Amino acid sequence: MFESKKDIVYVILAGIFITNAVVAELIGGKLIHVGSAVMSIGILPWPVVFVTTDLINEYFGEKGVRKLSLITASLIGYCFILLYFAIRIPAATGISTVSDAQFFAVFGQSQWIIVGSITAFLVSQLIDVTIFHFLKNKTGNKMIWLRSTGSTVISQLFDSFIVLGIAFWATGIMTTDVYITSAFTGYFVKLIIAIGMTPMVYLGHYLIEHFLAKKHPTNS
Repeated sequence: MFESKKDIVYVILAGIFITNAVVAELIGGKLIHVGSAVMSIGILPWPVVFVTTDLINEYFGEKGVRKLSLITASLIGYCFILLYFAIRIPAATGISTVSDAQFFAVFGQSQWIIVGSITAFLVSQLIDVTIFHFLKNKTGNKMIWLRSTGSTVISQLFDSFIVLGIAFWATGIMTTDVYITSAFTGYFVKLIIAIGMTPMVYLGHYLIEHFLAKKHPTNS
């Protein structure tokens, strides 16, 4: 089915990447308080996205990440199209455990949230891959932590401001002060998580290298 072990690695990483990115978008409509600021709960799956992005960058290059990012953005859009129709199909009265109002409250994200999240995802991923490979060309196979964290530092700054800017500030839901405070809060939280997840990048490198180096047993 797969031509090489590297194909298997890519499929596994891509599956993890897509799953967490889609889940992040589906739960992103819930906002939580972080001090006086607000932040989307959709941040929860992003640490895994950080790790898989760096690993795909490392082993499959810019093309691998760019293609996967476009595929993922398309799948996110597809999910929202399905939700659009699912919301408009009436629930079975007295039988369904979830009412139409409850379903809409959870999945009925506004069009601008969808536009903002997909735009932020694509822009941040393309920035991330560009900076990652710029740093990799400068450091070679050394300093994995630098290209991993360095690319995240810049890309997530754009992500944090773009998604809130399109979905909440441009639509008048957030004032400028709340928008700036919330964007920086979300950015710093993601940055702290990304730094904390750096050991997982090294662990991923070790597991992939071990898997690729392992020989299949031969029959005697």
